[in-house]
Amino acid sequence: MMLVSFLLVLLLSTRAALAEGVAPECDRCPPGTYLRARCTPTEKSDCAPCPAGSFTELWNYIGKCLRCGVCGQNQRVKTACTASSDSQCECQQGYYYKKKYDLCLPHSECPPGQEVLTLGTADEDTVCKVCPNGTFSDTFSPHKNCTEHKSCEAAGLQLLLKGSTWHDSVCVSCQDHSLKDGADYLKEIIPAFFAHQKIHIRRLRRIVHKLPSEDCKRQGKKSGLSLSDLHKRINAWVSSATATQIRQLPAILTKTGADGAGERLQNKLQRIDSRLPELCAFGNEVDVVLRLG
Repeated sequence: MMLVSFLLVLLLSTRAALAEGVAPECDRCPPGTYLRARCTPTEKSDCAPCPAGSFTELWNYIGKCLRCGVCGQNQRVKTACTASSDSQCECQQGYYYKKKYDLCLPHSECPPGQEVLTLGTADEDTVCKVCPNGTFSDTFSPHKNCTEHKSCEAAGLQLLLKGSTWHDSVCVSCQDHSLKDGADYLKEIIPAFFAHQKIHIRRLRRIVHKLPSEDCKRQGKKSGLSLSDLHKRINAWVSSATATQIRQLPAILTKTGADGAGERLQNKLQRIDSRLPELCAFGNEVDVVLRLG
């Protein structure tokens, strides 16, 4: 690349010299200067320093310095322009250079179920890997690592739903006399579930519109809502939804065309529903035995 630049400047200098009647044997101007006046039989070439904002990198005959380059979108100055060198740019923090497009692109975010193996740099994108056994990630992040599943036993609770790569373990206290509905426990993983499913934004809008809430029906009609906004709407709905409304969610997913997601969520709910009475019935029997003993 440097050889090409040298040859190009040399060619331009020679052409300029010939056009202005400068003999090739005239002294060339050093880097950081330009030819202000050509040489004569009695005078050497008159070279002048490049004005601010311009440069020449090579010995030359050119009558005007080159303009300093300007960094492009999502770039920042790595090395400032000087009289003898052009400015050098690099991608801003959070971006990396994609040679194929000649652009700085945002670092990829590791999706739920994955963690960062290698942080993104100005030249390389983020590299992700699947969460190791016993850990999970429930968010999109370009820097976050997976977190260990909580230990229900250590907290004096019972394991209701085993954690996966994209959600934490769900625990239950069988000594709680006001035992919640199974759907109330499902609420804990629904935000992570939607983040993990990669549902298309148009379908997600239809899902928000179908949620049993007047506010969600109005918000779902707003076509301008971003993917992030839609997830926030769903999370807000989940936090206030009743157990009965949560139980309607798998059917809503199926009606809007997200059949696979609806089936997976229904399977999670069925697992909780079947596990909850068995688990806590056993726990209550143990309590009785301890009290009688």
